[in-house]
Amino acid sequence: MKIIEIIADASHHDTIVDLAEQQQVEDIWFTQKNEDGRVVARLLVRPENRQKVLDSLQTVFHNVDNYHVLIIPIDTALPKLAEPEIEALTAEQQEEEKAKEKERKKAALMSTREEILAQVEKDAQLNDNFILLVILSAIVAAIGLLENNLAVIVGAMVIAPLLGPNIAFSLGASLGEKELVIESLKTIFVGIIIAILFSIGIGLIWPGNFDSMELMSRTDVAYSGTAIALASGAAASLSLVSGTSGVLVGVMVAVALMPPAVTIGLMLSIGEYNLALGAALLLAVNIVCINLSSKLVFLFRGIKPRIWLDAHKAKQSRLLYIAIWIIMLALLFVMIYLRHRTQA
Repeated sequence: MKIIEIIADASHHDTIVDLAEQQQVEDIWFTQKNEDGRVVARLLVRPENRQKVLDSLQTVFHNVDNYHVLIIPIDTALPKLAEPEIEALTAEQQEEEKAKEKERKKAALMSTREEILAQVEKDAQLNDNFILLVILSAIVAAIGLLENNLAVIVGAMVIAPLLGPNIAFSLGASLGEKELVIESLKTIFVGIIIAILFSIGIGLIWPGNFDSMELMSRTDVAYSGTAIALASGAAASLSLVSGTSGVLVGVMVAVALMPPAVTIGLMLSIGEYNLALGAALLLAVNIVCINLSSKLVFLFRGIKPRIWLDAHKAKQSRLLYIAIWIIMLALLFVMIYLRHRTQA
């Protein structure tokens, strides 16, 4: 249950009331008109109706400049909202009602498009915090790999600065948000380059050996790793869509992007270009699988733009992106096969 707050000119009072009635809002109340002629309307909305209410508000106010819509979470509502009474229905009506109930439950478990966008836009930003997290994660991962310390490597996985931009890229492609796609790609590219460069520097000054089991395991990729990356990418996207961010820690560990990126740099620093190529393959497989599975999740969950024309364009680009990722994954499979064959 959440409150949707609208700050708009008082002349829109009746429009907001009509909209609330059409969307079956649980309750609505207004504040007194402010000095600037605006009022604050608060709508108490069931989870399954949030997206419909937001879409309707944006449609009504799309040509209005001086308005704001806020989504306010609430912990508890008392008294509890009563469930709608069910009248005697025919068998056909019961089937229709069951289908509607299934859709309502599905919608209730999902965050709104606007909430999801607000979350991923923060993860896609290339700023000082992101760069610092990449540097710290690269240092932690490099030490863990070189010292063969799994606990330290897991620490670098949990920091996981590269996961957010990849999910943001997938969502941007699903919604046709070109700016988000470009920003995410830039963040991913810069993050990987920084991780590789820092790990090269660490490798050049490292006095010990480069033959630890944890390090060498990141220089090769197995087909089973593809399934793990696909499942983990889907889990990350589902956690974002449903608002259950608690599972993200497990996802970060399962589909680690930083250790293979750091391994590339470490192997380049000692001239082991073949092993660096193996780590690059592992990194590429993880990135492709994350993007492919997350795009499929957004597709099946119905994450799309509000406006029909934008939704049509986004659908075309989404299908194109999925096809491209599938082709890239197939090419990576071929490269893995050829690599294993030459090493046999």
